[in-house]
Amino acid sequence: MILVNGLPAETVNALDRGLAYGDGVFRTLRTRAGQPLWWRDQYAKLAADCAALALACPDEAGLRAEVCRVAAAGEGVAKIMLTRGAGARGYAPPQDPACTRIVLSAALPPHAKPDSPAGIAARWCSLRLARQPRLAGIKHLNRLENVLARAEWDDPEIFEGLLCDDSGAVIGGVTSNLLIAKAGELFTPDLSQSGVAGVARARLLRALARRGIPAHIVCLSPDAILAADEVMICNSIIGVRRVARLDDVTWSPAGWTDTLKTALDDEVD
Repeated sequence: MILVNGLPAETVNALDRGLAYGDGVFRTLRTRAGQPLWWRDQYAKLAADCAALALACPDEAGLRAEVCRVAAAGEGVAKIMLTRGAGARGYAPPQDPACTRIVLSAALPPHAKPDSPAGIAARWCSLRLARQPRLAGIKHLNRLENVLARAEWDDPEIFEGLLCDDSGAVIGGVTSNLLIAKAGELFTPDLSQSGVAGVARARLLRALARRGIPAHIVCLSPDAILAADEVMICNSIIGVRRVARLDDVTWSPAGWTDTLKTALDDEVD
């Protein structure tokens, strides 16, 4: 099911600024038994991203009701897209925007199911992310960099591509955030200049702090990734997954993926 502004529909206005300029934000989240998982965090992140772009965020209760309305009875995925709505030609935002709200559902992808492989294969992407502090961390609709990066491979064995910014700093995966373990501590890339600060990453950082496990937000180089004891990716759909191979480099399990999975599950919704 697809809801557009609360009504079943499959189309939006051709003048919508989300279509014309990517002027909007989105969230992708798991659902279970018709209910959204991690809802408080998902809505808080949506509201923060809306505030960063001066978009009106929908009422929480009403939006959750729409997610529940489209959600599958079992396991599934829901997506929320908010745009600044239709407007006249030109970049200038409308003075009194009527935001467009799209809520839709999809089946849980095979790679997110419990029986999916424990370790995944990844590759380095050649595309370099632009640094833009004003947009860093926001899950906005301008995702052309990710589209181009994902187009770099068609090997079904490759699950994810890792991205650096134009200074050479590692930012994360095309669809995921990145964490590495080294000498008993965890590290995740600094996203103050580029990338998306995902909900799963935020929940993990909170859970690790409660457990007293050192976790640092730092600038990471490709060499730091290759020298890690364990490399992991995370997002709201797959949870935490271990990177078993990155191009020609391989890692054996070091136990950190299981620790992070447990920490993520222990985090209260």
